[in-house]
Amino acid sequence: MLHGKELILATRPYAKEIRSKSWWCTLSTIFFLSLAFAGTVFIPYLAVKILFSIIAGLLLVRMFIIYHDHQHHSILINSKMADFIMTTFGFFILSPTSIWKRSHDHHHKHNSKLFSASIGSYPIATRKKFQEMPFREKFTYLTIRHPLTIGLGYFSMFIVGMCIASFVSNPRKHYDSLIALILHVTASVLIFVFFGWQIWFCLFFLPFIIAFGLGAYLFYAQHNFPGVTFAENNEWAYEKAALESSSYMMMNPVMAWLTGNIGYHHIHHLNSKIPFYRLPEVMRDFKELQNCKRTSLSPRAIFACLRLKIWDQEKHEMVGLRDIR
Repeated sequence: MLHGKELILATRPYAKEIRSKSWWCTLSTIFFLSLAFAGTVFIPYLAVKILFSIIAGLLLVRMFIIYHDHQHHSILINSKMADFIMTTFGFFILSPTSIWKRSHDHHHKHNSKLFSASIGSYPIATRKKFQEMPFREKFTYLTIRHPLTIGLGYFSMFIVGMCIASFVSNPRKHYDSLIALILHVTASVLIFVFFGWQIWFCLFFLPFIIAFGLGAYLFYAQHNFPGVTFAENNEWAYEKAALESSSYMMMNPVMAWLTGNIGYHHIHHLNSKIPFYRLPEVMRDFKELQNCKRTSLSPRAIFACLRLKIWDQEKHEMVGLRDIR
């Protein structure tokens, strides 16, 4: 059985993209996404428009994972065309490269550390720290981790977090966050004014609500699930954090495709250079990675993840509010 760095080294042969497959995944996703958006505009029946809108939202998630992999330099490296496509998509999805790469790289380097800045992650408080918090701090902490906040990731994570907060923190460095937000709001207003509320709702609002809501939940649940572990900064190890603080989210083949295999999150954190389309292959070939912590998108699993709020250092587990009262 391989462990730690030996396991990372063993996965290196899989950290090689198949360039033709990378382009096929990218261009086919853009094509299907364009068709879905077109359906929200040109089909006259509202119910069918909404169906295409839902499909567009799910395809946005897949395209975001492709963008995410490009930012990890696991696909389409040294391609100016890919750089242009992904930079454009970053603006479109309210995640310009400057803030997304900085926050996400920080997340990978510090995932599951108890006392690390919550850049690119949901904040985590120990039971002792939570009990000592003043009311306002408790309220803010619980609001950030509230299911409604996660579900409305369009506003909380992307408009406020990725765009407004990043620009305010460093206007010179993250001016592109402001540009993305201005373009986004301008597009929203123009679509509403010139095409009416139905097309605005189906073409613009609903796809973003679905994509950002699902994306925010996936990001939350893959590091906040029953059995997750957190560590003191001086006890933290990259390999252990990848396998014990990142889950394997079981999905049916359709959802796995739509979410770009991000359910294999423990493997992604073990070696982020592995292209998303090779993650199932790695899972198949390494028994060490099959014995992992699992969750799913079932209502029961979703409830189990969302109820977890605080790290209990005595029990060494995440607990809900009822468990500390």
